Amino acid sequence: MLLADYLEAEWRPALGCTEPAAIAWAAATAASVCDGPVRAVHLVCDPRTYKNCYAVGIPNSGRRTGILWSMALGALLPGPDRGLECFADLTPEIVDAAGRLVEAGGTTVDVETRREWLHIDCTVARAGGVGRAVIEREHSSLVRLERNGVTVEPGQAVRAAGEPGSVRQELATLPIGALIDLARSAREADRTVLREGAARNIAIARHGLSLFPPRFVDTAHQDSLSRLSRLVCAGVHARMSGEPFVVMTLAGSGNKGITCAVPLTLWGRESGVTDTRIDEALALGCLVTSSVTHQLGSLSAACGAAIAAGLGVAAGLVLLEDGGADEIALAMSNIVGNLTGMICDGAKIGCGLKTMTGIDAAFRAASLALAGIGIPATDGILGHSPAETLVNLGRITTRGMAAMDTEILGIMQNKLRAR
Repeated sequence: MLLADYLEAEWRPALGCTEPAAIAWAAATAASVCDGPVRAVHLVCDPRTYKNCYAVGIPNSGRRTGILWSMALGALLPGPDRGLECFADLTPEIVDAAGRLVEAGGTTVDVETRREWLHIDCTVARAGGVGRAVIEREHSSLVRLERNGVTVEPGQAVRAAGEPGSVRQELATLPIGALIDLARSAREADRTVLREGAARNIAIARHGLSLFPPRFVDTAHQDSLSRLSRLVCAGVHARMSGEPFVVMTLAGSGNKGITCAVPLTLWGRESGVTDTRIDEALALGCLVTSSVTHQLGSLSAACGAAIAAGLGVAAGLVLLEDGGADEIALAMSNIVGNLTGMICDGAKIGCGLKTMTGIDAAFRAASLALAGIGIPATDGILGHSPAETLVNLGRITTRGMAAMDTEILGIMQNKLRAR
């Protein structure tokens, strides 16, 4: 695998939370194959997509939130060409028209509770026909497009994305040493892509500080760890609030991208580390995050931003401090032994606080590992190798926590009915 191929699949721009953006893109794609006024939009989705759209803000929408708005806005967009940046095309007129569609009962959702992977099946009825678009497993993977029940080749309407999931699967088979070698293989073009993505994520983090009270963001009495964790929190808070900043997503998640890029880049600069080493630490952080995401799933019962990206940050920090594969393995054990069990109850502003916990855990895990201290394999769910540990983590989150998603979905639907 070339690092450039990895970055093409896993280090991608998006505007707003990726689940609402993917739903809007699916609706825009379905709408694009027919003409006339939009009459109705129907969505069938998996429970984790539903929960990640429940309370998150939508950029350029006037602070609208929720899955019905994502569907309505997407169906009224001028086209699907922007992909996961489609909310950039929103106008006040589109928002007003979407509001009328929602209020008239023109948007409906069914949740297929047995779906374990990301599934977005959107049908848009227009005066001139009915379009249908299906996205599977990954946010930008269009697997089916229909016009009036007849399959349309995706290339006729929109370019379908590749399969980043296969990249994650390959990474999950590689030992830490091989991931380090891959990170260090970065060419100049790869480094440029990494730096540009980090700059995007640092920009929304710094903007996010303006959304918090001065007492929270006052840096005069904060150490570097506190300041960086609050900066990450601010970036995630801004993104979950719907602030109109394009971020670089990592393994399908903008929150993972912010969590990984901001502390590794800024800690490296503050420590006087060369740009070359910062690039390699960020690349390793991304690779580890994607490998962990393969075990957790694109959408998980556990908090991917804190756990998967937290593991990536810990690995990158060790590399920044001249640690090697053994120290990284210790750091990963420290994270898994600490954060496993942190639930994902949907995308929302509260995710910012979870990422603060993940950053704090990553710095402490790396510091302990560099001193030769790690939770031993005899403890809890830890394995005798990083690969075994991550498989055990995956078992907990995909099987052990499966019933939890059902309860979260029930709580959210009860709250929605009570409004």
